[in-house]
Amino acid sequence: MKNYVLVHGGWEGSFFWEEVKPLLTKKGNQVKLVDLPGSYGNKQPIDKVTLENCVAETIKVINEFDGKVILVGHSLAGVVISEVAERIPEKFEKLIYIAAPLLRSGESVIEILQNDEDGQLLPKVVFSEDQSYAMVDEKTWRAVALHDIKEETIQRILPKMADKQATEPFMTKVNLSEEKFGSVSKVYIKTAYDRVMSPASQDRMIEGWPVEKVHTLESGHFPGFSVPEKLVEMILEK
Repeated sequence: MKNYVLVHGGWEGSFFWEEVKPLLTKKGNQVKLVDLPGSYGNKQPIDKVTLENCVAETIKVINEFDGKVILVGHSLAGVVISEVAERIPEKFEKLIYIAAPLLRSGESVIEILQNDEDGQLLPKVVFSEDQSYAMVDEKTWRAVALHDIKEETIQRILPKMADKQATEPFMTKVNLSEEKFGSVSKVYIKTAYDRVMSPASQDRMIEGWPVEKVHTLESGHFPGFSVPEKLVEMILEK
């Protein structure tokens, strides 16, 4: 039996894991979910949605387990789990990144998106005048992020997607060390048909740190909705 903590990407709430969690639990594992500040399950004012608060919320859930944890992050949550591992590296058996930023120290998520020539989301994002939050319309979600997901699922999840996403977690540069973050085992699950964070961009990030295993899913950016069974197989692989 393993202890898993699953962290979603930001715009989508922890319901990203609605099919993943029961599949992991069925295998005898203990699973806890993190609702990041600003998401559907943890609505907060924009100015309260910071990378630091996301890290604190994740650590709070991790500390509910006595033993070591496998920490899994999807999309934006990649930057969160990296910062968490820098703070408490001794708590982790490994980190699993799913189509998620695996940043070098001093990098930010926005820089990765800006340098992703094949990424299709950022050019369609509408930023507020003060740059404190961003919005994505339904047409963009459908074309860029949900293109390989069944219509009935899209209808269920779209109302739960946050209408405004605070930009602070995207803009903040991470501070990661070889001694702490670098000491934790890492696995990366690539998404081959990703239009949000292109496979080429994912490949470049994987080169930034030693990664124990790299898996590739034939899916877009949200494999928890499109191919949950295959995603769980890769999460569970030893």
